[in-house]
Amino acid sequence: MSENVIAPESAEEIEAAAARTYPIAADVNVRSGPGTSYGKVGRLSAGSRVTIQCQKPGEKITGPAGTTKLWDRIGSGRYVSDAYVRTGSTGYVAPRC
Repeated sequence: MSENVIAPESAEEIEAAAARTYPIAADVNVRSGPGTSYGKVGRLSAGSRVTIQCQKPGEKITGPAGTTKLWDRIGSGRYVSDAYVRTGSTGYVAPRC
């Protein structure tokens, strides 16, 4: 009787997951931290795509993708509310910051 063995993820699979992009649901400000009290550092247009480096809790926001306290870091000092990112999940889809 043979046993099914699940191989660990390959480097390519890990890299592909890290490179996954998600669409922005509506125009949104990019902030320097996880809340609207942080300064604006940019703006994203609806339909543009972002790579989420990590996620952390912050200010609760309601947007086109729902209501959440999750904020997505899309670059160093660059955050958008997960309420504006169509991740297909109401929870974490990336490591915690």
